[in-house]
Amino acid sequence: MKIIVIGASGTIGQAVVKQLTDRHEVISVGKTTGQFQADITDINSVRALFEQVDKVDAVVATAGTAHFGPLQEMTPEQFRVGLSDKLMGQVNLALVAQHLLNDGGSITLTSGSLSEHPVRMGANASTVNAAIDGYVRAAAIELPRGIRINAVSPTILEESLASYGSLFYGFEAVPAKRVALAYSRSVEGAQTGQIYKVW
Repeated sequence: MKIIVIGASGTIGQAVVKQLTDRHEVISVGKTTGQFQADITDINSVRALFEQVDKVDAVVATAGTAHFGPLQEMTPEQFRVGLSDKLMGQVNLALVAQHLLNDGGSITLTSGSLSEHPVRMGANASTVNAAIDGYVRAAAIELPRGIRINAVSPTILEESLASYGSLFYGFEAVPAKRVALAYSRSVEGAQTGQIYKVW
């Protein structure tokens, strides 16, 4: 298969590329790095990406940020970070990809465990992750030509404990290598509308 991995230079993205490269042609995409560059918050940038790489069999999104901060101090602008970046960025990708993937292709998005297990200062991330899960379930019943869509929902990564561990006391961290297996399951499997939880 020919697979685009967006966010390929990130912790999860690198693990996904490593997991899939031996078996498939993997195209690495980043905002400023990779074989191609794209800003998924800009749908025109996403369209331009697909014009460059032409038809593919699968798209994997491991990119997107959300805002972490106290709810009492949160501004609409801060809350919009996750809505514009992680949520709409991935939605933009799926909206474009549905028309340009080969028949029977797949789209894999990234949500996260905060959709069901919120933490302090994580209201934005919880909202965004839950929205991505909802989008995947709804889109799966409408996608044409046998195209599938799933999401991978990881918890805190072992590799990210230094940066985010203080927000996730009591959570068992998982290695990026294990999370990458869920992306493999989505891309190389047959299910659609699934949320693969790696908690």
